[in-house]
Amino acid sequence: MMKVLNLLALIFLTLAIFPSFLIAQQAKNQILIRNATVMTAARGTLENTDILIENGKIARIGRNLRAESGAKIIDATGKYVTPGIVDCHSHTMIDAVNEFSYSVTSMTNIRDVLNPTEIAIYRALAGGVTTALLLHGSANAIGGQSVTVKFKYGKPVEEFIIKDAPPGIKFALGENPKRSNFPPLPGQTPRYPRTRMGVMEVIRDAFLRARDYKRAWDDYRAGKTKVPPRIDLELEPLVEVLEGKRLVHAHGYRSDEHLNLMLLAEEFGFRVATLQHALEAYKIAPEIARHGAGASIFVDNWSFKIESYDAIPYNAAILWKNGVVVSINSDSDERMRRLNLDAAKVMKYGGVPEEEALKMITLNPAKQLGIDKRVGSIEIGKDADLVIWSGHPFSVYSRVETTMIEGEIYFDRQQDLAKRVQLEKERQELEKLDVNKAPASGGTPPRIPTEYRKDHHDDADEMPQTIFQGGDNR
Repeated sequence: MMKVLNLLALIFLTLAIFPSFLIAQQAKNQILIRNATVMTAARGTLENTDILIENGKIARIGRNLRAESGAKIIDATGKYVTPGIVDCHSHTMIDAVNEFSYSVTSMTNIRDVLNPTEIAIYRALAGGVTTALLLHGSANAIGGQSVTVKFKYGKPVEEFIIKDAPPGIKFALGENPKRSNFPPLPGQTPRYPRTRMGVMEVIRDAFLRARDYKRAWDDYRAGKTKVPPRIDLELEPLVEVLEGKRLVHAHGYRSDEHLNLMLLAEEFGFRVATLQHALEAYKIAPEIARHGAGASIFVDNWSFKIESYDAIPYNAAILWKNGVVVSINSDSDERMRRLNLDAAKVMKYGGVPEEEALKMITLNPAKQLGIDKRVGSIEIGKDADLVIWSGHPFSVYSRVETTMIEGEIYFDRQQDLAKRVQLEKERQELEKLDVNKAPASGGTPPRIPTEYRKDHHDDADEMPQTIFQGGDNR
């Protein structure tokens, strides 16, 4: 008993001596955003509202909230706060996009080629993007496995990955997988398939093999057979699709092809998660809604290829009116930074309400990726992935002031401006180094290996890349 009393006395003494230390430790995990216009993307727009963040989560939303002593206070008077933007189709921060060799490359994984130092990540944060689906390219009828990340720039790559996000895989239809625009070099055998019907046959054949493979494993686990089947890395991800454990994200432009894929999915008992690009999706909006697929589209980017000629700016509005979950994606490092303006366009083309337009770059893509319990809207208990804008996010005159992920600031405009002077000074010092001088000025050029040009647009990524010596490889 005495030992217990002595222990309690010691605890009380410690609390009496170091209360400010304990409060400071607790307050380190608190951020209070005050007096903002909060666009929740779930429960309307709240004027003059505070958001209290604790341990990376949204703890409270309301007026006149209080934080512990020592908490970080952000005055957002006259500013807007939105959820972090979620891009449902990106190739940012990946060092390889397509495995061209086979029509089915489901054994490959984008997780293996992530580059957490790519500057496009920081620029995406400056545009309010916090989360993205990183996809294999569209050179294959069934491409590689995808990964969903948060753009935690400056952190180890392991911290980017949203571990509880459902895994995904890239499919592709049309011109890109059938390689019709890319004739083989002399002496090379053209890769199968070369027609649209061939693309569908490749996908059906892969699932027939996956179904047989699954049955063989089911028989072994049930004790019907004694020898386990040989593990097939190509078919394992497709079995996960059949079991509803892996999401299918399908590149395509023509509505007849996307309709065919949905019919094939129903034949094998699974659902397509997202129809990517889907510029003609308005033609089959009721069928998409019945199937339960989402559509992840461009708003007004078309006529860049024959497949995209039937696109219209009212696509998003028609899909939304038919009950389809619609998101707007970038498929581009450049367009990624302006998804807020793409969302604004659907209000003009079809009269989509403001909150529904905001959902198309926040909550809807989060739903399509199976992470809407964590991100996509400003609600109590969700991750504090938030963007503070200087004005209304749908205005071309507004800019991002602050972008945070799980309560940690990854972009701050004022800090960015302050660093520019320092970076310019560093650049000038580097340019003076001998290795960076032109040969005619006495410098010795470094030996630069052959590089492959990498352009992040999906349709450019799956083309044979230009080979050149040194220079710019953007």
